[in-house]
Amino acid sequence: MRNSEQVTKGAERAPNRSLFYALGYTDEELDRPLIGVVSAFSEIVPGHAHLDKLADAVKAGVRMAGGTPILMPAIGVCDGIAMGHVGMKYSLPSRELICDSVETMARAHALDGLVLVPNCDKIVPGMLMAAARLNIPSIVISGGPMLSGRQGKRHVSLSQMFEAVGSYKAGLIDEDVLEDYTLHTCPGCGSCSGMYTANSMNCLCEAIGMALPGNGTIPAVMAARTQLAKHAGMRIVDLVEKNVCPRDILTPAAFRNAVATDMALGCSSNSVLHLLAIANEAGVPMSLETFNELSAKVPNFCHLAPAGPTHMEDLNAAGGVPAVMAQLAELGLLDTSLPTVTGKTVGENIAGAKNLDETNIRPTNNPYSKTGGIAILWGNIAKDGCVVKRSAVAPEMLVHSGPARVFDSEDDAIQAIYGGQIHPGDVVVIRYEGPKGGPGMREMLNPTSALAGMKLDKSVALITDGRFSGASRGASIGHVAPEAAQGGNIALVQEGDTISIDIPAGKVNVDVSDEELERRRAAWKAPEPRITTGWLSRYAKLVSGANKGAVME
Repeated sequence: MRNSEQVTKGAERAPNRSLFYALGYTDEELDRPLIGVVSAFSEIVPGHAHLDKLADAVKAGVRMAGGTPILMPAIGVCDGIAMGHVGMKYSLPSRELICDSVETMARAHALDGLVLVPNCDKIVPGMLMAAARLNIPSIVISGGPMLSGRQGKRHVSLSQMFEAVGSYKAGLIDEDVLEDYTLHTCPGCGSCSGMYTANSMNCLCEAIGMALPGNGTIPAVMAARTQLAKHAGMRIVDLVEKNVCPRDILTPAAFRNAVATDMALGCSSNSVLHLLAIANEAGVPMSLETFNELSAKVPNFCHLAPAGPTHMEDLNAAGGVPAVMAQLAELGLLDTSLPTVTGKTVGENIAGAKNLDETNIRPTNNPYSKTGGIAILWGNIAKDGCVVKRSAVAPEMLVHSGPARVFDSEDDAIQAIYGGQIHPGDVVVIRYEGPKGGPGMREMLNPTSALAGMKLDKSVALITDGRFSGASRGASIGHVAPEAAQGGNIALVQEGDTISIDIPAGKVNVDVSDEELERRRAAWKAPEPRITTGWLSRYAKLVSGANKGAVME
C-alpha cells in the first residue's frame, strides 16, 4: 500500500479526495504515486532564482515516468545577503526550520516520495536531514553552481568580492575597482562559483548516493542541468515503486564515502556541521574523530576558490565528482559496493569516469597534499574540537604562535580589523558567536576576507566558536567547542595570551596553566542571552554544540 492511499482510496477518504478534486486533480493522477517536489525557489536568493524552472523540469520527469508531481515550497536564506548583520544569526537555524517544514508537508499529505530541489548553504542539508528523518523514497536535484565572474582578465567569485572590501579599506584599491568587482563578480543565477558550502554539499549529495552524477558541478545555466532535473523526476518514481528509502543509502559506509570525497575536494568546513547533522537524523553514529581519521589518509586533489584560482565550472569540465571519486576508488579509499538513487552502485556510477584536466583535479601521484582538505584540532581552548579548512591555509600558517586579540562579537572584531588595529602575528579570537551564544553560530566572512584583502591572511590567524564561510581562506579555525556561552575555555582567554596552533599535529592551545584557567573560571559569569524573544530564543535553548552538528535536542 502506498502512503498516498491514506488520502486517496476508500469511502472513508472521500472528503480527502474532494479536496484533491478542488485542486483540479483527476482520478488518473490520484491513482499514480504522489511525488512532492520541494522547491526552494524565491526572488531573494541568486542560487534559487531559477529553481521554479528546474522544478518544472522535475515535474515533467515525474509525469513521464508515471507519477503525479505536487509542488511545495521551502524557505532559504542567502548567506551573502545575510552576512555581516543580525540576519546571519538566522542562517544556520533555518536548516532546522527547513527540515521540520519538509517533514510536516510530507507527513500531513501522505506523499509517496520526494524530489528535493535546493541549492544554497543550509537548504541542501536541511532537506537531506528531512529525507533521513522521514525515510520515504527521496532524491536531491540541486540548482547548480553560478558561473565565475570577471574582474579584467581574472576569473573571480564571491570570496574575491568580500576580499576587495578589505583591500579598499586598506587603500590597496580605489572605489572604481571596488565597483568593478561589485558589478561583475556574480554574473547570474546559481550557487556562488567556488567550493563554498553550497557547492560542497551539492557535491557530497553525489558522493553519499542521494543525487545523480553531475548534481554538484553542472552549472545552473546549462541545459544539462535541466536534463538532470528531468532524470531526477523519472528516478523518483522507480525509487517509490521499489521502496528504496534514504536510510537504505545513508549507511555508515556512505557517510565515510562522503567524508573521503569531502577531503579530496577540499570542501567547506561547514560540511562537518552538516554531515554530523544528517548522520544524526539517519541514526548513524558519527563524530569529529571520523573526519580526522579519513583526513589522515585521503589526499587533497582540488584547490577551487577560495583555496585556489579555479571554479566549479572548471571542476565540471575536468570530470566532476565522479572523476574525483574514481581516483579515490583507485587508491582503495572508497566503498564502491554501496547502493545509490541511480539504481546502480557507487562503482557502477563512476565506471569510466576520468580526470580530463590534471590542472583542476590533481592526479593520484601528485596531490596538493597527502592529507585531506579539512582538519579537526583539539586542545585546552577546544576540548571538544574545532575545525579548519586546511587546504585553504597558507603553508607558513600551518604552525603559528601569537598574542590573542580578544573580541566578544564579530562586530567588535571587524571594527578593529577595518581600523588597522590587527597586526602580523596576531591571533584574533572571536567568541560568544556559537550556536547558543550568538545565537545561531553566524558565518563570519567579513573578518576573514578583510584580513585577506589587507594581505594579512598569511600572518594572522582567527579562532572562533562561530563559523567561517566556505568562501573564507587563511588560518580560520571555527566551531570551537565547548563554546564561550557554555563556559568553554575560549571564554577564559585574555588579551595578550599566547595561542599556539599546530594544524598538522591537530593541536590548538592557549599557553596558560590549568591552574590559571581554573582561577579565571571562578571569576567568569555566563552572559545574559543576546536575544530573548522569537524563534532564535527557542533555538538557543535547544541547540547542541558544534561538535554534535548544532542540532536541536
